[in-house]
Amino acid sequence: MKAGIVGLPNVGKSTLFNCLSNAKAQSANFPFCTIEPNVGVVNVPDPRLEVLESLVDPERVVPATVEIVDIAGLVKGASKGEGLGNQFLGNIRETDAIIHVLRCFEDPNIVHVDGSVDPIRDKETIDIELQLKDLESVEKRLEKVSRAAKTGNKEAQKEKEILDQLKSCLESGNSIRTLVFDNKDQQIFVSSLQLITDKPVLYVCNVDESAAATGNAMVERVKEAVASENAEVIVLAVGTEADITELESYEERQMFLEDMGLSEPGSAKLIRSASNS
Repeated sequence: MKAGIVGLPNVGKSTLFNCLSNAKAQSANFPFCTIEPNVGVVNVPDPRLEVLESLVDPERVVPATVEIVDIAGLVKGASKGEGLGNQFLGNIRETDAIIHVLRCFEDPNIVHVDGSVDPIRDKETIDIELQLKDLESVEKRLEKVSRAAKTGNKEAQKEKEILDQLKSCLESGNSIRTLVFDNKDQQIFVSSLQLITDKPVLYVCNVDESAAATGNAMVERVKEAVASENAEVIVLAVGTEADITELESYEERQMFLEDMGLSEPGSAKLIRSASNS
């Protein structure tokens, strides 16, 4: 299982990666801080393993793992090669699932590439670039299949029908994951195309510590915006998670969590959700 962390520059992707993997990816207040993707293998937290270990007393316990990839920030025009677009799209195509980080906090000390904080606009920026890249792939395939379909090839005609549906979806500004197909054969065919917007997505709303406890209007807007995607939304104060990670001992981390009224870091829930995507 390989999950890629994506988002605009400076939304907290590398900080989140550090929390998840305990690695120390470079994190700074300027665009394209991450160029080459950082990769970490993370154990999936599972309390059931501890119970089973105490009952069975095995020689070795091997938890499930998730490979987490911190991918360079994307900007408008990435589908045409702007910024690190081609590299970004190549890296994300290799993943099984997407962890999409959205900035849902105000901080004048952290610059935003578009000058203001708006998670819905940010989501749409990335969605559009990924959809344009998928549309390019679908149109190339459609051009080839259409020629075969005109000769009366039944399989090509079926394929063209599905490709036309995919093209219409993307041209309408929707991701492929929002489509519901009639039968398993159609699903298998679409999966074989490995389209970026067909990958399962987990949205992470990066909030400040107070919003994590009391709620955030921007988070509610995000939940409304992703309702058609059958996607989970996790609210995470990534800065606070980073503080927990920096504590040296398990005891210190537990005390920190208890003071906040938490039983585990939010990053643990995120890892479990990513592994189930």
